[in-house]
Amino acid sequence: GPAPCVRLMGRYLLPPCKQRWHTCAAFLPQGELLVCGDRRGSLLLFPCSSSLRRAAESPGIANGVADSVGEDSSSELELSCLSHKGVLPLESPLSVLFGLHGKTGVTSVTCHKGYIYSTGRDGVYRQLHLRDQQLEVLRKHRPCKGLQWIEELRFTPDGDLLVLGFHADNFVVWSSRTSENLHCIPCGGGHRSWSYCSSPWAEVFAFIKSGDVMLYCCEAEPCEQQVLLASLHGREITCVRRLGAMEVPGHAALNVLVTGSEDTTACVLALSEHSRAAVPLARLSDHISSVRTLALAGLTGPGDKGFGEEGLSALLFSAGGRAQIECYWLLCAGDPESAVESLESAVACQVIHVASHRLDEHWERKKNRHKLVKMDPETRYMCLSVVPGTNNKQLLTSWKFLAAACSDGSVRVFGLLEAARNLVLVAESFHHQRCVLKVEAFLHTGTGGERRPLLCSAATDGSIAFWDITSPITDAAAAPHRAEGEKPLALGVPLLTVMAHSCGVNSLHVSKVTEGQYLVASGSDDGSIHICLLEVALGRGEAAAGTCLQILERVSRPCAHAAHITGIRVLRPDLLLSASVDQRLTLWRRGPGGLVPLSTTFFHVPDLAELDCWEV
Repeated sequence: GPAPCVRLMGRYLLPPCKQRWHTCAAFLPQGELLVCGDRRGSLLLFPCSSSLRRAAESPGIANGVADSVGEDSSSELELSCLSHKGVLPLESPLSVLFGLHGKTGVTSVTCHKGYIYSTGRDGVYRQLHLRDQQLEVLRKHRPCKGLQWIEELRFTPDGDLLVLGFHADNFVVWSSRTSENLHCIPCGGGHRSWSYCSSPWAEVFAFIKSGDVMLYCCEAEPCEQQVLLASLHGREITCVRRLGAMEVPGHAALNVLVTGSEDTTACVLALSEHSRAAVPLARLSDHISSVRTLALAGLTGPGDKGFGEEGLSALLFSAGGRAQIECYWLLCAGDPESAVESLESAVACQVIHVASHRLDEHWERKKNRHKLVKMDPETRYMCLSVVPGTNNKQLLTSWKFLAAACSDGSVRVFGLLEAARNLVLVAESFHHQRCVLKVEAFLHTGTGGERRPLLCSAATDGSIAFWDITSPITDAAAAPHRAEGEKPLALGVPLLTVMAHSCGVNSLHVSKVTEGQYLVASGSDDGSIHICLLEVALGRGEAAAGTCLQILERVSRPCAHAAHITGIRVLRPDLLLSASVDQRLTLWRRGPGGLVPLSTTFFHVPDLAELDCWEV
């Protein structure tokens, strides 16, 4: 038949680096764009439309190369291509994500359902999308521990995502749906040519080892293992927060929850009120240690992202071990194209990673740190609380402020600038001098409309401190561009300290009763409940000097439970709910004589970690 025709369609310039060559490429379905990955671990976006237009307008390129092929001369073909390089200029990238996958390089780039997926030998694969012809990372996934060399992703027709890579000296096929190895083939490890193909009838893996072409083939066997009840996490759940409720056609009302666990992941799940089934929607795996606490805030950043008004959106903060905080945008909505009988596909959950922060980031960037001794202990975040009411006219920038209770004895306040996707440490105080277990932020509005953010913190000695954090928040908002490594502001001294318990405070809740009065409820390791009625008055003065706190009433109920009280909520000014490790959920009435138990319910959860409540 006719000889094949080769045409030079475009020339693209890779950014300068030590190892300057590309390792993978893919054409994007949306627009005439090309995505490349290079040996340095960078992702590059190039335009193709201009190159194709120039190639079509130049008859020398269209005909000269074809004539050379017709003459059956490889040398003339090479000369022809070289001669037309001057006609096609070098295209610079539209977008560069330099060193996204580290120095080991990008191994593959693929497109699926409008998203871009890239893999590398850094043990993670990333999900990206295009915004205004710029590559934007949505989130990263770490499939399993030890799988450092990820080579390729395969999307199956039944909705599973297969991760192909090398674990030690084995070729591994990892299923993201079941979180297990489907195949583990001893081949000697990476740095070799290989090919993998799967079908409903057989699995075939070919590779080159020591110059020999090896073939591994196995017939598909029926799965004898049945999962009766899938687990939400691999280890104990440490925290839970409710995102909200949503209506999905064909299903009963769904509650969307977020849980954190000791297995270093956070899970977004849908809980059906009809079937009582909890179905995971998304799993967040950016933490390197356990996820201890979660906090939710209203979404003001990315907009609806194509989701309707019936969907849920929120800003999620997660924190835990290794002094690590992660921040995400969560967007959940019903999927009208999904099957009615499948709850998992009925809700679409989009997760966008916003920012992260670690106290020892400067240590990670130090050279020769293996020769030094790290003096600071590993701090663990015990509790997070979003400061309400900081997005107002007083603060012109779109800041979100976050209070954290830390195991090193400090109370820290962080600021998130959503537009810059930057999370910074704003202020801190080591007043407690021991592990801080709980923080709770609340907003007080004065009679003149002045808004004053207040903070309540509790430690292992049973003390509860109340802070006015207006001044550091205002100062941080006035200087949005904080230098890296800049010393944080001081929180000062608390306005009031109350010795509520004889040992650690494991649960804390603040609820507004009337104008200027707040009910502060706490539960302790010794099984006692403490309630105090707090009155806030704003005087004339600067910041904390103008805030006056006074305890109007104190109620204590010793031995309310037989074990640690890990959950407490003020439902109404006269109604209180407490939960404990003793597997009892108790409803209390607050009256003039103290706390009176109304009802007790026993539940089957043996080691209760946290309690969350909402109105229906």
